[in-house]
Amino acid sequence: MTAPDPKRLSGAGFEAQRAFLIDAVLAEPGARAVLSRAAAMGMPDWALMAGAIYKPVWNALTGRDPAFGINDYDLAYCDPDDLSWEGEDVWIKRGEAVFGGFPREVEIRNQARVPIWFSEKFGVERAPIRSTEEAVSQFASKSHAIGLRLDGKGQPELIAPYGLEELFSGTIRPLPGIADPAGWNRKCAENRANWPEIVFEAV
Repeated sequence: MTAPDPKRLSGAGFEAQRAFLIDAVLAEPGARAVLSRAAAMGMPDWALMAGAIYKPVWNALTGRDPAFGINDYDLAYCDPDDLSWEGEDVWIKRGEAVFGGFPREVEIRNQARVPIWFSEKFGVERAPIRSTEEAVSQFASKSHAIGLRLDGKGQPELIAPYGLEELFSGTIRPLPGIADPAGWNRKCAENRANWPEIVFEAV
């Protein structure tokens, strides 16, 4: 039996890629539940992002179980008007109640606060983040710079500032000047072991 081609949607166009991504993410029970519960929380400018988005796509492209390789769920929101830890902690506590007993960790973070702790931790100044779209645009790879949420009518709403072609190209590339070499290369090694059909470029 021929193995699925992870590059089969490369060049297929944004709408075809968007439909495939949404189907892949919603086929993963955990991501589907997080989206549904998060939509009822009322967080400002929220989205599910990171591995909870691109890993189900890799799984669908390579014929794996939708939940394969997913360790947690990064649930972002952006509130540039409240940069306090106390304000973020309110949403974290609400999330603990909403996602209590969930099989994997759901991590809620205010993306507007990222430049604050990033600068303190790494000694590098980051520009203020004013939206979740700005936040994902600073991810380490264009293929990772994707978020998904449900709108007021419960319909999927995609955030993809760089489009989707990189995700479906079959090659995952770092963004120069953004990807931390040690962290990126470590994750590449882990991902190659799980998805050997996909090329992961080192920094």
